[in-house]
Amino acid sequence: MLFNLFSIFDPATSLNHWFELNWIFMIFIPLLMPYSFWFKKNKFFIFINLFLMFLFKEMNNLLKTKNYNNINFFLMIFFIILTFNFLGLFPYIFNPTSHLVITLTLSLPIWLGIMFYGWFNFYKHMLSHLIPLGTPSILMPFMVMIETISNIIRPSTLAIRLSANMVAGHLLLCLLGSTEENIINNYILFILLIIQMLLLTLEISVSIIQSYVFMTLSSLYSNEI
Repeated sequence: MLFNLFSIFDPATSLNHWFELNWIFMIFIPLLMPYSFWFKKNKFFIFINLFLMFLFKEMNNLLKTKNYNNINFFLMIFFIILTFNFLGLFPYIFNPTSHLVITLTLSLPIWLGIMFYGWFNFYKHMLSHLIPLGTPSILMPFMVMIETISNIIRPSTLAIRLSANMVAGHLLLCLLGSTEENIINNYILFILLIIQMLLLTLEISVSIIQSYVFMTLSSLYSNEI
């Protein structure tokens, strides 16, 4: 049962062992947009534009910078994760953010870039972050060790938080969907269907929230420099 349950996250649709078809859709995401999104200012385009302006203001307040390239980078990360999360809710579409290989691919380069840039350019500022202000002298070695460990595990926490939330929601939906096959009573079946629709709505919210959390935490890490 456990193997069959977690097999929904296995990219098993393939032509051979070395060519997994479920990973291909990630490079075709721009093709999923209608042509009117690229050529016309319709209602969908206006909604996306308003949403982008809201996120842009939030990121500008967090980063407190006039370098718009940094803001655009984190906005791009947000929309990549949001697209992966949202498309994974559709039937027969593989959810890549449920795998640590994808989430670590997103979080680890961001963290490494921030660390290399900070230590090579502002090493004194980075060293000052290892010891909080007002720390007693006897506790300084322990605080350096604790701050170093907490800094090292940041990409792992970003990746695990995103993948764990995606896996948990999909497992709940899968469990409810598998129990509906054995239920004969129509009233219980109707209640389970309502619960599943509510869970699907919750998963859509979680997809947006987790994308925003990933973007916000990454920007806060870069803001420390």
